[in-house]
Amino acid sequence: MPGFVCGKKRYTEVNMSFSTSLIQDKSNTSKNNFLLPSQAGFDIDSPILPGLPDDVAKYCLALVPRPHFPAMGAVCKKWRSVIKSKEFLVVRKLAGLLQQWLYVLSVDSEGKESQWEVMDCVGNRRHLLSPMPGPVKAGFGVVVLNGKLLVMAGYSVTEGTSSASADVYEYDSCLNSWSKLLDMNVARYDFACAEVNGKVYAVGGYGVDGNSLSSVEMYDPDTEKWTLIESLRRPRWGCFACSFEGKLYVMGGRSSFSIGNSKCVDVYNPEMHTWCQMKNGCVMVTAHAVLGKKLFCMEWKNQRKLTIFDPEDNSWKMVPIPVKGSSSIGFQFGILDGKLLLFSLEKESGYLTLLYDPNASPGSEWRTSEIKPSGLCLCSVTIEA
Repeated sequence: MPGFVCGKKRYTEVNMSFSTSLIQDKSNTSKNNFLLPSQAGFDIDSPILPGLPDDVAKYCLALVPRPHFPAMGAVCKKWRSVIKSKEFLVVRKLAGLLQQWLYVLSVDSEGKESQWEVMDCVGNRRHLLSPMPGPVKAGFGVVVLNGKLLVMAGYSVTEGTSSASADVYEYDSCLNSWSKLLDMNVARYDFACAEVNGKVYAVGGYGVDGNSLSSVEMYDPDTEKWTLIESLRRPRWGCFACSFEGKLYVMGGRSSFSIGNSKCVDVYNPEMHTWCQMKNGCVMVTAHAVLGKKLFCMEWKNQRKLTIFDPEDNSWKMVPIPVKGSSSIGFQFGILDGKLLLFSLEKESGYLTLLYDPNASPGSEWRTSEIKPSGLCLCSVTIEA
């Protein structure tokens, strides 16, 4: 982006002056409720800031402190479009302004009320997300795409009747708002999903009639459409997916071609549009996370060891978890600052969050962390924005 780099050097003082004036509180209104009347009428084809090249104007907007983004998005359609774009994240990254945030879906001790909460890199809870639109669901998929949280499909129970859904909702972490995306082609739940090369894949699961699925579909954010692609060789459900070196890996769960839990790994190559299969997988996985170039898993049969997969040599290794007590105490995973967080699913408050640092010297990989959700962790994702 040569124009942007040149603009960054040439307009630094202008940008800083503009961003400072933009966030000044000039009235008794809310600190986030600044108004620019002269800009309010801008349409989508107008320049971002009159008199400035768009690349420089984007840098000006990126310099504004992140808490003001929702108010900026309300100024005009053009600004909102800029803040929602992938390029805006690129600009913030080049400016060194991206931050990591941990989004945790937690549930109360009675398992009735769930909520998304946001924590910073030291575990301070910043805010709660507004409730997601639509009915309460289970068995849904969660993926991060271009700094946004996607919650997909799942099933809802209404008056004792369950139904699969194809709904997809997107939470924009910059604008602090939910929106509905185009439905998936196939309603499904208990399926695998992952982001690979800027696209989202949904694999297998159960369909509307309760039958297991082999269908696979892909979401392209540029076209905002879901497309059915080459199916799995056989139905698969209760599985999970992750991305390694530009390929989609699907493992765990069950398959109609195996008795019990499947150890097969299905690998999809987006460039070749083909599936291949490996035999060296894991089975009933209760938690998983990709950290660096490795996959970390927790298997139901052995919840006192981390199972770590290295795709470079297709190898697995076990790392003991330094915790005492009943082996029935499970964990959910989170990732912050290149470290793996293990959130205990034990309801007693005495249990601490464990932290595993894969880059620490031997013998010092494990320690405890103050980062802890307000309730039991159902799932968590890390967003840079």
